[in-house]
Amino acid sequence: MQSCVIIQFLLLLLVKVEKSDGISSPIKPFTTYKNSAELERNVADLWWTVDDAEREIMFELHVKTTGWIALGISPAGGMSGADIGVGWVDWAGKVHFQDRYAFSTLRPVIDNTTTDWFHLQGREQNGWTSIQFKRLLDTCDSMDVSIRSGTNVLIFAYGLVDPDMSRSDGDIAYHDSRRGSRMIPLRSYGSPSSEEKFVGLDSFEFRASNYHVPSDESTYYCKVYKAPNHFQTKRHAIAHKVLIDPTNRDLIHHMVVYECDPAATFDDTNLPDDACDNVYVQVPLCMSNSASVWAIGGDDLEEFPEEAGYPVGGNFPVKYYVLEIHYDNPKRALNRTDSSGIRFYMGKELRQHDIGFLSFGTGPNPASLAIPPQVNRFIVDSYCDPKASQGDAFATRCVYNTMNKKEITLGGLRTKDEMCLHIFSYYPRMSNYYSCFTRNDMLAWQTVLNTSSPIIDNSALRQLLLDVKWTPALAIKWQEFYNNASRVNYFGSAGHFEEEFFSVLPKYEDLKSLECKKQ
Repeated sequence: MQSCVIIQFLLLLLVKVEKSDGISSPIKPFTTYKNSAELERNVADLWWTVDDAEREIMFELHVKTTGWIALGISPAGGMSGADIGVGWVDWAGKVHFQDRYAFSTLRPVIDNTTTDWFHLQGREQNGWTSIQFKRLLDTCDSMDVSIRSGTNVLIFAYGLVDPDMSRSDGDIAYHDSRRGSRMIPLRSYGSPSSEEKFVGLDSFEFRASNYHVPSDESTYYCKVYKAPNHFQTKRHAIAHKVLIDPTNRDLIHHMVVYECDPAATFDDTNLPDDACDNVYVQVPLCMSNSASVWAIGGDDLEEFPEEAGYPVGGNFPVKYYVLEIHYDNPKRALNRTDSSGIRFYMGKELRQHDIGFLSFGTGPNPASLAIPPQVNRFIVDSYCDPKASQGDAFATRCVYNTMNKKEITLGGLRTKDEMCLHIFSYYPRMSNYYSCFTRNDMLAWQTVLNTSSPIIDNSALRQLLLDVKWTPALAIKWQEFYNNASRVNYFGSAGHFEEEFFSVLPKYEDLKSLECKKQ
């Protein structure tokens, strides 16, 4: 049995919504909430507060309709498997509310196992409906979806009229195009400090400058920055803050600040600044070593432990950085400009340790990730040997649900693709070690796909995988393949990667799942 450190979470380091983003409802909320978000401009707004002591969450949903309104928690981004609360206010002012579950994309059924959504009050005013309701964070009900820290996928919909429950056909009518979804972090990973704590400290920023966001569905933007040169001696950043243009929060999927290898050089009068596809050839030594990471679901403000900080200036060898922003634009919005980025706050005193960042998991490519459709639980493991990590072994795991998918999902950079990345900060910082990734060996792919021709690259593999005809039996075989396939482990830093071959991943004792206990 391999002894190792186990990290079992999918980390898209993910943000607490402290302020409203363009709330448009004319109705004043029933109470004061800690968080709010505009679900759809001039159509739907949401407020919420989490009570960790009571293990419950209170919502207030406002929708521009006098018909029924609904909010759901989706396990995988679609309607299938979603836990949904549906409510309306009738002609007499009485609030009706139902706990429903969606087995598919058809009309969700009333959850007759237990009732876990509870309305508190509601009203109609100025052509809008508002309902306040609550539920436990984890109901222990198989027809509910747990609300955990990090990213939650919310779906919402509404109708134009109230259901007439006195009629046999009086169920909620089809919403047609009156629906939407948002990825929102309902619960923070921690308790971020207030930004007021850092007022008066030195700071520096890496941010875009009125970048014209293309109308493409998915865009990666890259900009190179020279390290701040006004710190003559080494200083420590003690916190960093994500700066997102309020009007563009719906577009930004994630941001990464990368360190360039000390050997990287640029023309300081003409630093690369363009779509990443046009920049990658200029920054081969810059796209592997993380210095800061944020994605949907992470806290906007992160403070480092009091004994450690991120090194900047003086004899710290990193002289250039790259800001990468992923814009997710499924509606192909036009004429959007953005100046989002990240700010670092500098401490007044040098701390004991330097902070570094480590990335584990798989690469964003088909050789690493090929997830079959219509699977309730598909497991992808990765492993990092003590040789790679200078002393410790790390096993990481991503678990996927693809019940709402009809086609294979491949590893890639687009939002519709998948990733399996686990990124965390640590101290004391190690030199020349930033990442350790695992992919399936190409010979293993050749065997499972039953082809005699060598698979030369990810493009060829991608096409072969897209041509697979899926059956339930093949999906089971696919999991067996992932459990036993030979792997290639590549580790190190930009420009200094090594590889290690494993005929099979070492076995380790898995973490035991905690039993759900309903209050």
